[in-house]
Parts: sequence; structure tokens; C-alpha cells
Amino acid sequence: MQFENPSQETIFEYLDSAKVIAVVGYSENADKTSHQIAQLLKNAGYTVYGVNPKLGGQMVAGIQVVATLADVPEHIDIVDIFRRSEFLPQVAKEFLATDAKVFWAQLGLSSEKAAETLQEQGRNDIVMDRCIKIELAKRA
Repeated sequence: MQFENPSQETIFEYLDSAKVIAVVGYSENADKTSHQIAQLLKNAGYTVYGVNPKLGGQMVAGIQVVATLADVPEHIDIVDIFRRSEFLPQVAKEFLATDAKVFWAQLGLSSEKAAETLQEQGRNDIVMDRCIKIELAKRA
């Protein structure tokens, strides 16, 4: 099986309907992409949670950070992942333990194994190797 991203229209629907986004691999370092994208999403009006076990329980740059996806205290619409591709299958397992809607791996990240794990459980809202910032800019 070869994973294929959904249509551009579907990606826009994900962004338009989302309210809560969890950023997995969130960094407190303002120079890191995960930090910058989380701030951009927050400024765009989304409720953003950082997910980082080392920073769990802290508030970083106005973003509540939790240790795991399961610790996010409300329904997650998009899980935006900034972890290397080899970690995506593990993130997929954590994703399956939540009622999150969209599994989104940032630009340069993809994993057939993660996609298979999700699809076997009927979780088909998957985006990989796409930058949420670029997709938002296309929408504007």
C-alpha cells in the first residue's frame, strides 16, 4: 500500500473545521520550527497545546504544554507532529488512544507503517509531508 494525502479541498476542510491543535514535539526554543508554527497557529485563532514530556505541566510562550497526547484536556481536531519519521508509528499508537481527528506529519515526515496502523483502526484522516503553515497560507 502506498499512502496518499487527501485532496487539497479535504486539507482545507480540516483546517477550517479545526479548533484545537496539539503540536507533538513542541519546543520551548523560539528558533525551532515547532515553536514558530505553534505560535502561528495560536495567533490564527486555534487553541494550541504543546506536547513534550520534558515540558509537561508548563506554560511556554502562552501555550500550555502537556506530557502526552492523552493529557490534552479537550477534543483534539489536529495532531501536528514534529518528530522524526521513525517515531511516527509510536505517535500513531498514542493518537489511537485519543479521539483526535486528524494525524498530520509536518513537511519532510512520513511513515507507511504509521498510516497502516491508523487505517487498520479506521482512522483515515491522515496528512503527511505537508506544512500546516503553507496550507494555511494557501487558504488565505
